[in-house]
Order: sequence, then structure tokens, then C-alpha cells
Amino acid sequence: MGAYILKRILLMIPTLLGIMLMTFTVIQFVPGGPIEQIIAKMQGTDTDATARISGNVGNEAGGGEQSQLGGDAGIKYKGAQGLDPEFIKSLEIQFGFDKPVHERFLLMIGDYATFNFGRSYFRDRTVIDLIIEKMPVSISLGLWLTLITYLVSIPLGIRKAVHAGSNFDVWTSAVIIVGYAIPSFILAILLIVLFAGGSYYSWFPLRGLTSDNFDQLSWYGKIADYAWHMALPLFALGIGGFATMTLLTKNSFLDEIRKQYVITARAKGLTEPQVLYGHVFRNAMLLVISGFPGAFLGAFFAGSLLIETVFSLDGLGYLTYKAALDRDYPIVFANLYIFTLVGLVVALISDLTYMMIDPRIDFESREV
Repeated sequence: MGAYILKRILLMIPTLLGIMLMTFTVIQFVPGGPIEQIIAKMQGTDTDATARISGNVGNEAGGGEQSQLGGDAGIKYKGAQGLDPEFIKSLEIQFGFDKPVHERFLLMIGDYATFNFGRSYFRDRTVIDLIIEKMPVSISLGLWLTLITYLVSIPLGIRKAVHAGSNFDVWTSAVIIVGYAIPSFILAILLIVLFAGGSYYSWFPLRGLTSDNFDQLSWYGKIADYAWHMALPLFALGIGGFATMTLLTKNSFLDEIRKQYVITARAKGLTEPQVLYGHVFRNAMLLVISGFPGAFLGAFFAGSLLIETVFSLDGLGYLTYKAALDRDYPIVFANLYIFTLVGLVVALISDLTYMMIDPRIDFESREV
């Protein structure tokens, strides 16, 4: 076990470096970087990101009026004709673009190895502070979505397997497949229109994770308020996840129910619950339970961007999306680094969980 874990950890290093290197290389060819955004602001084509930083940059460069002096040293940047070369130079130094590409990458990886992600270009805060601030929203969505999905899908999948082919099985399959086919953001908009004051009812809040008076509420009032705000986002985000987990559970149980040991157990006179939960359950749940870390990771990182945007939940997904639009590279790379690292760790945890559930499985004896 120890040798297998060590191999997997060592393999994480080149994988992580490869992903970061590919992304860093692609970014070099993406137009509209932070310097171009500041230049666009000065030329009159304003953006949110440049509006947040233009004053500071102008001061560092010697003032906005001086930065408009003639010169063509900044001509390599789109729209930089006529700007003071010293101003362009100060921007390059400020953002670290005065160094060669390979040196910038090595410096970034060296800092990231110690989780030093630097400061945001446009938010005047450290990246790690921004991530910690947004983390509770994404954790709330990911954790509760995963738990609710498992609590609903596993019993439903077992019942569908036991009553395979019945009207219950057919109708529930139709419902969850229709839910799976509806994009989560479309469902989110529909829920807002129907239940959040869009056009019909105002039963649920439109935005945020808590109410403005949350701190003044009692402990049970805080729980109710939190659940009230989370109801629509979780429903919109989770309706598609029920289909995958329910059908996976159903098929796993059907596969086990048809095996010889189940027939033997029934022949010995065991009741159906004893056969189902005493013999079938453990084997059938291997794939489902071992996939818990991966399911949480997918809910945490992959599925929340549009939901966070629609319901105005300021989490990691929305932070990364805005940073990509603003070309706020420290935030983009930091989130990519964290997401990739967590993904690799979760993959290892999934394998170890599988081995714990079924000791017959031995990944260590296989080639990694």
C-alpha cells in the first residue's frame, strides 16, 4: 500500500507540471492581456478590470497625463501607439512581463509549490485571501449537492432494481432522464421565474447565501435561512446528477442480483431483505461508494459556475470566470493549480477507498 501511494504521489508532480505548462503556454497567445486592458482604458474603451486598476497604475507611472506622452516603445501592445515608453515599461515590471517567459514560469511554479499565489492584478488583495473568502459558497454547493444526491439516488436505485420492469421503474426512469436532459442553468432561470419573484411567486430569495439580517437570527433561524437560500440552487444543480447516480446504483444491484451467490442465498431460505442488504449491498455499492470523492469534486468545481452566476452566489466558480474575463492571471493559475492538485489527490483517495471497501482489489500489484 505504501509503495503504491508513493508512486501515485510521484506521478502527480509531472502531471501537475504538464497541465500548468500547457495552460501557461496557451495564455501567452491569448490577446487582451492585463496591459492591453489598461491601454484600452486609457484609449477610452473602458472595462471593469481596467477601471479598478487604472488609477494606481497611472500614479505608479508618474500620472495619467505624463503617460500619454509620445513614443512607440509600447507598439508591441495593441493600441499602445503614442503612449510613453516608460509607462509601458512600468506596466511590464508591475506585472512581471519584463522577464523571459521560461523564467516567469519557473518563478510561478516555485511560488506555487509553497502555495504562494501572489496578488490579484486588479483586486488589490492576495489570491489566497480571495480563494478563502469564496470557498464557503462552493463548499456549500458541492457538499450538500453530493450528500443529497447520494441520499436520494441510492435508495431510489435500489428500489428500481428490486422492482425492475414495473410501472414504478418505468415512470421514475422517465422522470430522472427528463431531469438529466434539462440544462441546469435553464432550470435555474425557470425556478427564478416561477418561485423567486420573477413573474409568479416570491417564495424563495433571488440571490445570496444568507439574508442581510443573518447575524441577528437565532441558531435555528440561521439554519432555516441558509436552507431557504440553498433550496433553488441545489435543486437546479442536482436534478441532473440524480439520473447518473440512480441508474448506476440500479444497474450495479441488478448485476449482483443475477449472480449465483444470490440464488444460493435465496435457496438457503434467507429473506429478501437479508439477501439484498446482507449479501448484495456491499458488492453492489463498491462503484457507488468509491466514486464519492470524485462526485464531490465534480459538484464542487465543475458544475457550479452557471448556478453561482444565475443566483448571484459569489463562489470560486464565479471568481475564476471573472478573473478569466479580466485576464487576472494570478487568480486563474492559482485556481487551476488548486483544482488540478485536488483532482489528483481525490483520484488517489477514490482508489484507496475502493481498496478499503473490497480488500480483494490490489492496485499495488498492477502497473500504475
